[in-house]
Amino acid sequence: MLSFRLLTALGSTRSQSLNSQNLRFVVNKSNEFTIARRSFSKTLKDVESGSATKKSPNGTFKLTLLGACIGAVAGSTYTLYTRICDKNSHKEHERTPPKVIEYFPADVRITKRFTNPNDTSGLDIVLFQYQTCPFCCKVRAYLDYMGISYSVVEVDAVLRQDIRWSDVKKVPMVLIRQQDGKYVQMTDSSAIISLVASSLHDKRIDVGELAQFYPQISYFDDNGKKRQDILNKYFLMYQDRTPKNMTREIEETERKWRTWADNHLVHLISPNCYQTFEEALETFEWFALAGEWDIHFPKWERDLMVYCGATAMWVIAKILKRRHQLTDDVRSHMYDALNKWTAELKKQNTKFMGGKKPGLADLSVFGVLSSMEGCQTFKDCLQNTNIGKWFYDVKELVQQNRGKLLRERIVGVPALAQ
Repeated sequence: MLSFRLLTALGSTRSQSLNSQNLRFVVNKSNEFTIARRSFSKTLKDVESGSATKKSPNGTFKLTLLGACIGAVAGSTYTLYTRICDKNSHKEHERTPPKVIEYFPADVRITKRFTNPNDTSGLDIVLFQYQTCPFCCKVRAYLDYMGISYSVVEVDAVLRQDIRWSDVKKVPMVLIRQQDGKYVQMTDSSAIISLVASSLHDKRIDVGELAQFYPQISYFDDNGKKRQDILNKYFLMYQDRTPKNMTREIEETERKWRTWADNHLVHLISPNCYQTFEEALETFEWFALAGEWDIHFPKWERDLMVYCGATAMWVIAKILKRRHQLTDDVRSHMYDALNKWTAELKKQNTKFMGGKKPGLADLSVFGVLSSMEGCQTFKDCLQNTNIGKWFYDVKELVQQNRGKLLRERIVGVPALAQ
């Protein structure tokens, strides 16, 4: 029947004769229409019977293609927007010198001072810190061991009111008075230590001039993201007055372990100290005690720091664990790191990494570990590694050289001004 209808239609529209080629064409089309009719009938029956129909693969492909196009347009727009807002976002190896400010910031609350009558450094230093921040502990360990007088501004870790004046919203941060009365602002714990150590070694050069050797430099990481770091932060600027007992090998070893403390050891603390919310809360309660938050902050602000801080660090610890590819047994990673440190001490057959007395590497590792001294993690480390003897030997010397503590809460008064 269908073939007859097709023949009739062809005959009415075309005058040519029906040859064998035309006949084959008609038969093929007849078969195609028959298959299509059967498929349509089957689909119609499925719909009438309530059976579910599958989406066309072609429709899924179109949706995927549309989503990819929208994503590409959105990503390109965002990239263009960020480059317009930050005209230097594409630049690499930009050098930005340390910032110098004219006057000490107003309304800054100095919470305590460490004064040492034997301090001959001539440095006027204000340290902005969180008491138990590992990087802040590093800076304090060095300043205390060297017997340097300095003032402390305890920053609220949540509200950060005492660093609102600064473009940089992280600690540790120091303001050091230059010879002209202005203050050079330095961030990054290792850069701060290197700057102060360089100044102590050669007092002929103003600290502001030495700070120019530690500029901030931009670079792109392996993922193409722009990063900032401090150039030369593990180097001391001896100029032409290198100490006689300082060899290249000693310098390289010191830089190696200072880098290890920053890039490896410190990243093991959060995953260990904040494994559970209960442990995170216990840790922050110890932070409140060690940092004297009850003295320096109102109760509502103290509680805000404890509970918000514990919650935030509990979440961040999980992120850091994945980022640094740590196993669920995070304690084992800490034990391995400390065993590596003590094994090196045994290999050198010295009391400290610096020899008979602590060097910069010793003070860096000690500072990092002292940040968790009151936590369960540290207690476990004492039981499962040999770190205790070295740690308490360094601590004894740091405490012996530390200046006298004066607690105060002075608003808008420059460091050590009387």
